Amino acid sequence: MTKKLIKNIGVLATPSGSKAKAGSDQGKINQLEHAWLLWEDDKIIDLGQGAPPSADQEIDANGHLVTPGLVDPHTHLVFGGWREHELAMKLKGVPYLDILAAGGGILSTVRSTRAASKEQLVSKTLPVLERMLALGVTTCEAKSGYGLALEHEIKMLEAVKELGSLQPIELVSTFMAAHALPEDYKADREAYLDLVINTMIPQVAEKGLAEYCDVFCETGVFTADESRRVLLAGQQAGLASKCHSDEIDPIGGTEMAGSIGAVSCEHLIACTPSGIQAMAQGGVIACCLPATSFYLNAGFAPARDMISAGVPVAFGSDFNPGSCPVHSLQIAMNIGCYKYRMTPEESLTAVTLNAASAIGRAELVGTIEPGKQADFLIWDAPNLDYIFYRFGDNLVKSVFKKGVQVR
Repeated sequence: MTKKLIKNIGVLATPSGSKAKAGSDQGKINQLEHAWLLWEDDKIIDLGQGAPPSADQEIDANGHLVTPGLVDPHTHLVFGGWREHELAMKLKGVPYLDILAAGGGILSTVRSTRAASKEQLVSKTLPVLERMLALGVTTCEAKSGYGLALEHEIKMLEAVKELGSLQPIELVSTFMAAHALPEDYKADREAYLDLVINTMIPQVAEKGLAEYCDVFCETGVFTADESRRVLLAGQQAGLASKCHSDEIDPIGGTEMAGSIGAVSCEHLIACTPSGIQAMAQGGVIACCLPATSFYLNAGFAPARDMISAGVPVAFGSDFNPGSCPVHSLQIAMNIGCYKYRMTPEESLTAVTLNAASAIGRAELVGTIEPGKQADFLIWDAPNLDYIFYRFGDNLVKSVFKKGVQVR
């Protein structure tokens, strides 16, 4: 066993604990100046200030900032094709639901994903993960939902599993066949719901290909009642619940998700006070996606109201080919800080501990504490404020995953 040390840390900034932080606690983080960090193999042993202990290997942080590795709790990582051809329509103000109704949007990506082999999907996604790693992401959620047929949903989830073994970022899979109604089921939505509930969910669970089940509860997609049926079926099969809700219209998805104990609600641009109350009462994490609001020129989720109500807030990149083709969680951090009026401390918690809690990894990652996995970053920055003050550059200097420097 080899003990490794980072010394001469200018500021070590980290939340603490293994549960999501809400309310005023979201902004309470530890900031140690003139700090050091000691780990052995893949586990953190100790940290402190002043004179460091001895170690087998030493790294000099040269006065830079150290934080936990970033956790991206919401991505649509694997897909075929891109959708740059929709840009002109978006610039003309064509609503997304109109693009979807015309066979674009998600359905366009479904056609490209169905046409791709698993090997092609893996090859296409590896460079994305390499870039995400360079930008500081060490743990990442990945949703299916561009197959919308058993064969292709399985293919996507198997691609995620393979990708997890080919590169350092730890991937957490979410099954999301209830992402849209496929073209071949437009005349019989009940038949598709039956396929998702009674065929897809049991097979995905039996194969161990996902930990979560998600659904797009939105006007023109799935109703709150339909979404409840899907998520409860997932729970019965051992898949914890997530819900895309209130992205465009508040149709009751957030309230429904709170009532069934969903782990997270995601998007939440149009979330109402009743939705915020439902999340607070149900212990739901709000997974907000600020870069999506920016890209769509849409509103921003009422994150400050959520924090005031005691709802933990996390940020995700929402990397996907249509509404947010960006894989930089740093950009989402910056936009979230500015547009949600969240402090750097609250925003750091949003992309570390709260994000880890939203994907069931808070016992392992999301903080720098003894016993946690040695996932952390050295930034080209002197303090925490600096990484939110700067915008558009990659300020990550070094990335450590399970105690190994991978960038």
